Amino acid sequence: MYVSEIDTPAVLIDLDIMERNLERAASYCRAHDLRLRPHTKTHKIPAIGRLQLARGAAGLTVAKVGEAEVMLETGTPDLLVAYPIVGQRKLERLVEVAKRTRVTVALDSAVAARQLSDAARAGGVNFGILAEVDVGFHRVGVPPSEVVPLVHSLTRLPRLTFEGLAFYPGFLKEMDDVAVQKLQELDEVLKETIRQLRSEGFECPIVSGGSTPSLYHSHRVRSMNEVRPGTYIFNDRNTVACGACQWEDCAASVLVTVVSTAVKGQIIIDGGSKTFSSDRLVTGDAGFGRVIDAPDAVFTKMNEEHGFIDVRRVEQEFAVGDRIRVIPNHICTVMNLHERVYGIRGERVEEIWTVAARGKLQ
Repeated sequence: MYVSEIDTPAVLIDLDIMERNLERAASYCRAHDLRLRPHTKTHKIPAIGRLQLARGAAGLTVAKVGEAEVMLETGTPDLLVAYPIVGQRKLERLVEVAKRTRVTVALDSAVAARQLSDAARAGGVNFGILAEVDVGFHRVGVPPSEVVPLVHSLTRLPRLTFEGLAFYPGFLKEMDDVAVQKLQELDEVLKETIRQLRSEGFECPIVSGGSTPSLYHSHRVRSMNEVRPGTYIFNDRNTVACGACQWEDCAASVLVTVVSTAVKGQIIIDGGSKTFSSDRLVTGDAGFGRVIDAPDAVFTKMNEEHGFIDVRRVEQEFAVGDRIRVIPNHICTVMNLHERVYGIRGERVEEIWTVAARGKLQ
């Protein structure tokens, strides 16, 4: 099968670029003695998770129990649920996952820990625990000053084993000199937190953090020994805007068809908000994606099934039926919108993958 035979809109994965991204991250982590536990939220495909494990990943990361259930298909020896799991039904399902592989959960409250402990005791399983610390993103995690009391409360609960710290430097978007300085400050915060825990008798064998924008600066955070990048496998327009990769490192694009040229200076494509992410660029630039075939075009607006592209600054002419490729702003949400994606080399389709964890929000 060839790309020309794929109906649109469709997500294309350039396998050569994806494999290069995988190898680069694996080599970097080996060189800096970092444990790689990549986040599968980006690809949501067990076959790709197996590729990550084959290239040295120690395990995989998920956010939701539904994703954990799907990623059991990879045969991973280790799953990190980087999200506080709350609610009896979810916890009962997570216990079943823990009967098939080793599961660690990152959480930030005694309430979530107590529910997890009760479920583990009822199901006859054990969970590893990472205490989530807020290092500046203010999403989840306790302030550094509250980590010691949290760990004291965790370690009193049966069937839970404290394994260390988790954090997410999501406030670091553009990796400039300021961001590098903030990474060094973050390292000092972690170092002091670990010191306080040790003074109370708690060791931190795992200090898990990182992100795709900061991935190749992870060695600057010397207190961290595990990274959980997700988007790195494909990259997207935001990853380029962050300075974390180049356009040639973007493995994923959306193939679309021009369906109308009726309005002068504009083309309409057969992909709108049900095809592309509505996320804007972290840098504030306009548009919902980069048109590979015409970089001066601006993807200005979306309806559910219509994409509006301003081509007034583009020299080439577009006709109804033309097919173009667009690198989306945020590939993770794009993957969650599509039932299947196509792995290609050149113009040949080598893989057709079902996005098995698509919509697994519970």
